[in-house]
Amino acid sequence: MQLTTVILALALLWPVAPPPPPPEILRGWRPPPGPYAAGHRGIDLAAPPGTPVLAPADGTVTFAGPVGGRGVVTLTLTGTGTPPLRTTFSPVTPLTPRGTHVSAGTPIATLTPGTHCPTSCLHWGLLRGKDYLNPLLLTPRPHSRLLPVDG
Repeated sequence: MQLTTVILALALLWPVAPPPPPPEILRGWRPPPGPYAAGHRGIDLAAPPGTPVLAPADGTVTFAGPVGGRGVVTLTLTGTGTPPLRTTFSPVTPLTPRGTHVSAGTPIATLTPGTHCPTSCLHWGLLRGKDYLNPLLLTPRPHSRLLPVDG
């Protein structure tokens, strides 16, 4: 199943500050040139501590706990092929334990203060297997409109 087919089948939401407007992106996705090279394996969304983090799609919480001193939640998205898409969120305080199935829009964590960004932010990652993907692929996009061409 192609990623674009999966994305069109999902009812996706932003994980913070439901639109309109979408949250400010403080730092974009920058894929590393190799598995151990420097890069930015997600996007950073501006949000104050205490902001609810919402499930962007239906899925199962497959991890909720600390990683490297930061709270992390991993949500494995329902119906996204093999291996399934997984989204990660940090730094957070988990609200839902591992194994919990949630619907899109369900609060799964709250944002906690962290040092990842100069200001408060949610780091949002997306993976398929071991491959990191751009989480913006999951965000709602405005519909395209064709405009008349004046001759």
